[in-house]
Amino acid sequence: MVNALGVVASVLPGGIYSVESDGRVLRCLRAASCLLRPEIGDTVLVNGPDERRLYLTAVAEQAQPGVARVEVEGDLMLASVRGAVSMESATQLNLRARQGTTLRGPQLEIDADEARCRIGRLDYSGEEARATVFSMRVIGRVYEVVVDRLVQLSKSAFRMTEGIDQVQAGQIDYRASEMTRLHGKNTVITARDLVKADAKQIHMG
Repeated sequence: MVNALGVVASVLPGGIYSVESDGRVLRCLRAASCLLRPEIGDTVLVNGPDERRLYLTAVAEQAQPGVARVEVEGDLMLASVRGAVSMESATQLNLRARQGTTLRGPQLEIDADEARCRIGRLDYSGEEARATVFSMRVIGRVYEVVVDRLVQLSKSAFRMTEGIDQVQAGQIDYRASEMTRLHGKNTVITARDLVKADAKQIHMG
């Protein structure tokens, strides 16, 4: 029976660790229960029935305590049968995947003072979207909206277009409680059947 305390000297191909213990070199595999990946210089525990079947069961002391890596060969799942799972970091929390990241749940909450999002392409599908903001700015080259009904309510609205501003509709109805002004260097009003001007006073020229 081997029960030794040693220092990791090297990592050989095939996941075999070379551990120096009391002047001898032990060759062992990392046990499945040892989730913390041993690094060179770490003090580790080695156990086994004989020197031909040895396992690195635990990392007793790290050579660099500031860096730790939990690593497994296959899929890893953290699960709680009845409670919650929490991850907390004193500085930063990074999630990185080489293929993809999936979040699933009946409810998603994000609370941050500042957020930055960079996405090459975004496809959103949902039943309802609601945003409440103090100020919003959208900058882009092309902006398209396709809806069955568009309602816009505002106290003041300003729109400036350098090129052509074209509206095509079945019926157009503009109403103003005080004054309506249409001005241009050249103004043309045409109709196929009827042009009507109705007011108490009409000034032309």
